Amino acid sequence: MTSVLDQLKQWTTIVADTGDFKSIDQYGPQDATTNPTLILSATKNPRYDYLINSAIEYAKGKVSSNEKAIELAADKLLVNFGFEILKIIPGRISVEVDAKLSFDTEGTISKARHLIDLFEEIGVDKSRVMIKIASTWEGIQAAKILEKEGIRCNMTLLFSFIQAVACAEAGVTLISPYAGRILDWHVKNFKKTYKSNEDPGVISVTKIYNYYKTHGYKTIVMGASFRNTEQIEELAGCDFLTISPNLLTQLQCNQKKIERKLSPNTAHNCLELEQKITYDEKSFKWNLNEDPMATEKLTEGIRSFAQDGRTLMLMLKQRLYKENTMISEKISENIDKTSKPFKLYGRLTEFMTV
Repeated sequence: MTSVLDQLKQWTTIVADTGDFKSIDQYGPQDATTNPTLILSATKNPRYDYLINSAIEYAKGKVSSNEKAIELAADKLLVNFGFEILKIIPGRISVEVDAKLSFDTEGTISKARHLIDLFEEIGVDKSRVMIKIASTWEGIQAAKILEKEGIRCNMTLLFSFIQAVACAEAGVTLISPYAGRILDWHVKNFKKTYKSNEDPGVISVTKIYNYYKTHGYKTIVMGASFRNTEQIEELAGCDFLTISPNLLTQLQCNQKKIERKLSPNTAHNCLELEQKITYDEKSFKWNLNEDPMATEKLTEGIRSFAQDGRTLMLMLKQRLYKENTMISEKISENIDKTSKPFKLYGRLTEFMTV
């Protein structure tokens, strides 16, 4: 019998959603995605200490300021994890810009270019890297510019049709609609459970997919943030699906037969909205504001990723401080060992022999 995972691979590109690259290989994904939360979780595992130490040493060798060293070390750490993952997968790795830049177009562009430079410095071509950017208006405009430079973008924290339309109009490479978090909001606010074919997250991703295929957009739809395998099965046929190791295991162990649910050939039959829609900045922000679920989940996601980013920076700061303290103690110890007394103006004094 064929596993559900292998059946999915007939129609959909499978992406591993994790920073724990030691767990990826067994599932045979094409691509992989990371975010600050996943990287922070992975750094708690001692087997990845060498990547942290490498990032710190790199930063210390490049900048003298501790503050700048910490920021550079954080960027380098993302690249270190990405580099290791690329040794396992044949496709692309997605790495995320700092969430605090979500409303800063120029800052996002600068950070994306910097991350690409760090990858290219170790021999990774930019064609194997996607930059994850929050799907704010400012983030989408940054992606529009980056795409023209050949830097591929993965638009994350996407919760609405409005965001999806703006991303497609900007010509981004890929979007990541968060099916699971959409479901979370509805369960919390409406106090009900949903059958898989009535799942608000599944319905949202399906609508976006059908709209893109009907109107010929090249932007890849990658369903993300799944809460169960039923959501994944309902999106069989979606361009890409990024899935956590836990759910990948469940799909790999299940051998029931599933059917393809999404296809470019049938997309136009399912679409309620036949005409193309375009948003400028004002209409984008207003319509997004009118969607309480998308507004709440977007801002919540940005805050959460920003907090995990700060926690990651704090961890690097503590390690850097610990290293500096150890170096200082070693220097003091050496001074004590190499000091010799001599008399100066009748007083016993010490000097260090070099």
